[in-house]
Formats: sequence, structure tokens, C-alpha cells
Amino acid sequence: MKILVCNVGSTSLKYRLFDLGERETTLAEGKQERVGTQAGVWTHTDTGEPSAQQTLPIPDYATGISLMQNALLKRALSSMDALDCVAFKVVHAKDVTGVQLLDERVLAAMAAFNTVAPSHNPPYIAAIRQFRQALPDTPLVGSFETGFHADMPPKAYLYSIPIEISRQYAIRRYGFHGASHEYVSARVAEWMGRKDFKLISCHLGGSGSLCAVVNGKSVDTNLGFSLQCGIPHNNRCGDIDPYIPIYLMKDFGYSMEQIEIMLNKKSGLLGMSGVSNDLRDVEAAALAGNRDAENALESYCYQIKKQIGAYAAAMGGVDAVAFAGGIGENSALIRKKTLEGLGFLGISLDEAKNESARPDCELTGEGGFARIFIVATNEEIVVARKAKEFLENRA
Repeated sequence: MKILVCNVGSTSLKYRLFDLGERETTLAEGKQERVGTQAGVWTHTDTGEPSAQQTLPIPDYATGISLMQNALLKRALSSMDALDCVAFKVVHAKDVTGVQLLDERVLAAMAAFNTVAPSHNPPYIAAIRQFRQALPDTPLVGSFETGFHADMPPKAYLYSIPIEISRQYAIRRYGFHGASHEYVSARVAEWMGRKDFKLISCHLGGSGSLCAVVNGKSVDTNLGFSLQCGIPHNNRCGDIDPYIPIYLMKDFGYSMEQIEIMLNKKSGLLGMSGVSNDLRDVEAAALAGNRDAENALESYCYQIKKQIGAYAAAMGGVDAVAFAGGIGENSALIRKKTLEGLGFLGISLDEAKNESARPDCELTGEGGFARIFIVATNEEIVVARKAKEFLENRA
């Protein structure tokens, strides 16, 4: 079964074509950046061939989709009819989760949460409609990031607001990065040689979240109704006192639009450091003596550490901690600072291994009984597998 997995950003389109038969193989992959401009950057790779990068106009998703189709037809696909489905790692929808056929009902449910996921849902909806026009006979299947967390207990997902408000407006803790946390859980189970364990999965990237996993099931996570909470993100604020916006609006005349832009685009690592929304730049500035960058870095690690401790308490212990995502997989400094002082939980990091580590390895130090892993997460294969299962059950 040939499945094209697409990941849509506000100005990007990433894709990977899988052949899921007796073996799972990647046939081609690519990335388009600066979609919506005359200076788009497009990288395409056919398996076994060198990558090709071009700078060219990609004024809209329709153009990007056409470019992608033409590239896939040169080698990876004999025709577009050979494609069994296009699968999307969709983010959020009202009263809809799990794996869904992306019909008008589901798109309407996504649009109902545009305010909650302003950076994700509108571009996804636009791209899905353009895929439908380009491939009218190909099923479009969405795997929602909230799906992995859908069975969390009420004590974990309810907010302390009037229950009738929660019910009427579908307000609850939903959680995100589900494909990554699910992949990490399965990968750690392979290394542990068992499924009955307590895991804290740390997906750390431009957007980050932690998840408490017991026996392969999400029991709690720190992203909530929206992606604007939890630990600090690259430019989103994470958890803050809800009265800060009210104070700024009432006493200093900030508008709702100013508050939204500040919390969604000018906060997090960018806002705290005053340097960049890229952790690598913040690390470099901190090492050069920039005090604001130092504080941003320390706060970021401190919030992750607190969440690890909270989840260990919630689960009654921890058997493994796993790091994934661009930061989790690549920043030895963040892993070190995050795990410092957690020996009382049985967490011991091998610092020498940590400094030279690459994804897909173990970093457990001497005396530690909670194992530590770096996982090269693969959200796309999770989405592809779920789409394949959905289509087989639908047949």
C-alpha cells in the first residue's frame, strides 16, 4: 500500500511517500519552505538518489502540490492512481479525534477550533481542500495529534471551571504530539523488552510537550485545550497566570489582538531571551554571558524537570525517560540540565555518553534504575500505519 504522508505548516509542506507491504520502505520525501512566496525552497529526495534543492516561486499550496506530484511521478510512482491515500498529521478539531476520513464534517470540526489552533488548523484546512482538488479520487485520511491522549482519565483532563462550560464548549485537556509520544512509547518498549512500564516521554522541539505513559497508554500530558500552554515553546508562552492578560488589558489598554500576538508569537524562548526562538542561538548567547538568555535556558530546563517530577508522582514511579524532537535529540545541555538532581527518582545520566550521543541510544548512568533514552522519533510512519489500518478496516 502506497501512502503519502503530508505535514502542513503555515508556510511549509513536508511529505514522505511510504510503501507499506511486508516491509516498510520510504520511496521518496521532500520539504517545501516559504510557501506563499516567490522565493520558495524545495528539497526532494528519491530513495537511493542524491537530494535535489531548488529555489523557485511557490505562491500557494496548489503550486506546491503540483511540484510534488511531478517529482513523485518521475521515479517513485508510475501514476497518481498508484497512490492509495494521502495521510495527514492533523492537529485539533471539536468533538473529533483519532483517525478520520477528511470529509466536510471533519473539516468543519477543525474550523470550529481555528481560534484554539490558529497556527495549525487554517493552513491545514486550506491544504486539504487543495489536495482534494488535485486528487479527487484519492482518500484523504487524517490522524489527529490528540488521539493518543483521548482516553486519559477525567482527573487528568478536566479543568477547574464550571462543568457546564466545559461540556457546552468542549473544553478539556486534549494533549498533542500524539504520534511522537506513541512512537517513542513503542520504541522504548522494544529496548526495555516489555510493555508494562512507566515512561515519561519528552518531545522537545520548537513546540514541546511531556507525556506520562503507563503500559503504552497516555495517562497525562502537559499540553491542554490549546498548544499555548505547558513548558515554554520557541515563541509561545507555555503556562502563565491567566490574569496576566486581564491585567494588561484592564490596566494598560492592551487589545485582545496584541495579547494574542504576544503570547503566540513573541513569548517563550524568544520573548524571555530577547535573542531568538531557536534554542541553539539561545544556548550560544547564554554561553557568551547574556543573562536573559541564561535565564530563559534555566527556566526552560526547570519547567521540564518539574514536570518529570510531577509525572513520576502521578504514576507512582518512573521506569524510563525518553527524549525526542529536535531539541530532545540534539541538545546535550538541555538533557543534562533537565535531569540534574533527579537521583532520588532513580534517574542517573551518563554525562560522557550524553555529550557525544546521537538519536536511538541509551544514556543511563551508573546507579540509575530508571533508564534514559534518546529516540529518533518518526511521526510520519505512525501516521502512515494508522492510515493503512483505517483503509483496511474500511474496505
